[in-house]
Amino acid sequence: MARGYQRDGLDITAMEMTKWMDTNYHYIVPEFTARQSFKIQSEKVFNEYTAARKILGEKAKPVLTGPVSYLLIGKEKEAGFDRIDLITSLVPVYADIIKRLQQQGAQWIQLDEPCLALDLSAKEKAAFEYAYRAIAEQVNGVKLLVATYFEGLLDNTQLAVNLPVTALHIDLVRAPEQLDEVLALMPATLQLSLGVIDGRNVWKNDYEKSLAHIHKAAAKLGSDRVIIAPSCSLLHSPIDLDGETAIDPEIKNWMAFAKQKLQEVAELKQIVAGNQALLDANKQAINSRRTSQKVHKQAVKDRVAATTDADATRKSAFPVRQQLHRERFNLPAFPTTTIGSFPQTDDIRQLRAKFKKGDLTLAQYEKAIEDATIEVIRWQEELGLDVLVHGEFERNDMVEYFGEQLDGFLFTKNGWVQSYGSRCVKPPVIFGDVSRPQDMTVRWITFAAQQTRKQMKGMLTGPVTILQWSFVRDDQPRDVTTNQIALAIRDEVVALEKAGIGIIQIDEAAIREGLPLRKAKRAHYPDWAVKAFRVTASGVQDNTQIHTHMCYSEFNDIIEHIAAMDADVITIETSRSQMELLHAFAHFDYPNEIGPGVYDIHSPRVPGKDEMVSLLTKAADLLPAQNLWVNPDCGLKTRKWPETKAALENMVQAAKAARELISVAGIA
Repeated sequence: MARGYQRDGLDITAMEMTKWMDTNYHYIVPEFTARQSFKIQSEKVFNEYTAARKILGEKAKPVLTGPVSYLLIGKEKEAGFDRIDLITSLVPVYADIIKRLQQQGAQWIQLDEPCLALDLSAKEKAAFEYAYRAIAEQVNGVKLLVATYFEGLLDNTQLAVNLPVTALHIDLVRAPEQLDEVLALMPATLQLSLGVIDGRNVWKNDYEKSLAHIHKAAAKLGSDRVIIAPSCSLLHSPIDLDGETAIDPEIKNWMAFAKQKLQEVAELKQIVAGNQALLDANKQAINSRRTSQKVHKQAVKDRVAATTDADATRKSAFPVRQQLHRERFNLPAFPTTTIGSFPQTDDIRQLRAKFKKGDLTLAQYEKAIEDATIEVIRWQEELGLDVLVHGEFERNDMVEYFGEQLDGFLFTKNGWVQSYGSRCVKPPVIFGDVSRPQDMTVRWITFAAQQTRKQMKGMLTGPVTILQWSFVRDDQPRDVTTNQIALAIRDEVVALEKAGIGIIQIDEAAIREGLPLRKAKRAHYPDWAVKAFRVTASGVQDNTQIHTHMCYSEFNDIIEHIAAMDADVITIETSRSQMELLHAFAHFDYPNEIGPGVYDIHSPRVPGKDEMVSLLTKAADLLPAQNLWVNPDCGLKTRKWPETKAALENMVQAAKAARELISVAGIA
């Protein structure tokens, strides 16, 4: 389902995958049909509860995705019906699951309904009322907790507090302002779970702020109806800070991973009961961070304050730049490229590990990276790609690599979090003001460019993506931190251009996931996110071509802002959706060039040439063919070489076929 299947005469494409709300965690999108039926098909949840109960006893609490959110995060696979209508056939199965867990000894069961914190139609609100009323009629004797997170309930508050359940959880980290309204509307029987510990970041909780919420709720409801909890699942947090022995002790005292966050929950309860010593120790840590010179750099703050609109504007409009690019690069119609990285083999990873351990000298390490880079350039030339990349063999991760070279970042040894399936990432930690002390990529990009007569694309990660895929300081607005990163990346873009690199890609893979979940709160984010990108891209001359890349995005809500980024070329992931995402660009009449991904890099499946030609034909039906590029969905770091070579060979052949099949105007 996640990776597709291509064996024994079968050729099955992978299911669509997207981000979980506004996180960097991915899930496979459920697919529904009008006559969908449901049944218990897996014993996984029951087996896991049995295992947990052996350790935790009665404290073990099963957690399920709630029925309404399960439908809403999916998609219809045929026209003419609304997936929310399936709620009547889904609820009985949920009731059966709850009954079985109850029979196994579960006293509390949590149903995650994050969609309660989203904008809902009247029909979707009615589905919540129906689902929980029906479950309550079929299930007795077990306590149900409905959990919301990542945003406030807002206009769904009345609906949420009146669901026939035992307790409601709210996220007071993301939406502390919702507490007053929730308390005002709480019925006399409902318990309230206060999400006061940040489940998505690594910073120590400010107990005084959390206690203010706890005392307010207890004063209104009574302490027996108040539950203290993290804001959301600790899936999004590293596990244990204790093993991080290399972090500066002062900064480490400001931090908390999942294990420590659970301790914070316990300590808050103890402080409520009168333990002043725990509160005093917490105050000292919070004040230390607030005043530390390791965090605050006045020169960085002054540079951000001096940034103007002129710093975020290219010298000429896109049509002028496009003509200059065509004259300079002389690329064919449907030019081919990749998104940046090539397979990080065991040999490459071991090379980096040996260098870090001191088993290789710098000269030995760099010679090996040079050899790998030259090899991949020669292969790209033989294949016939039009714009080459250097393969990124020197990079451990597209964010970590840059964070390691920027001031204001620190790195953990074991701060892993799950991204999708077995894929984990180790996000950097932004603890202070960010600046760029020296060149970060120029050495490797210019080395690669010297090895070929073809265009070599410089590869950078954009400021919003670095922000979104890091653990971000929470002591200043996120847009301020983003602007600091943007200026650092701008300096690198200018340095690459000065070194002779004419095509520079600034990946903003995560720009869509930073969009607030509620439409009413979205006005400010696109403005500062777009401006940050433009700051990075606007220090170059008109004949330098700026690319960007975006992942797993529903673009309809922000298409005008994507256009406002004014990237010369944007590449996006479209193959799993069969080019559906391009409709937003077509309806908007997107003016710049675009590379819709023609094959899915998250699957080992190798698509045929004809399949890719079909996708390019769909793209050309929607957008001007002269503005289309041909590329994979994303970087190839996680793939193996055999499938990578086979797929890219088919991709190059597909581009050649498209040049013959599809009329292209305006290409020299």
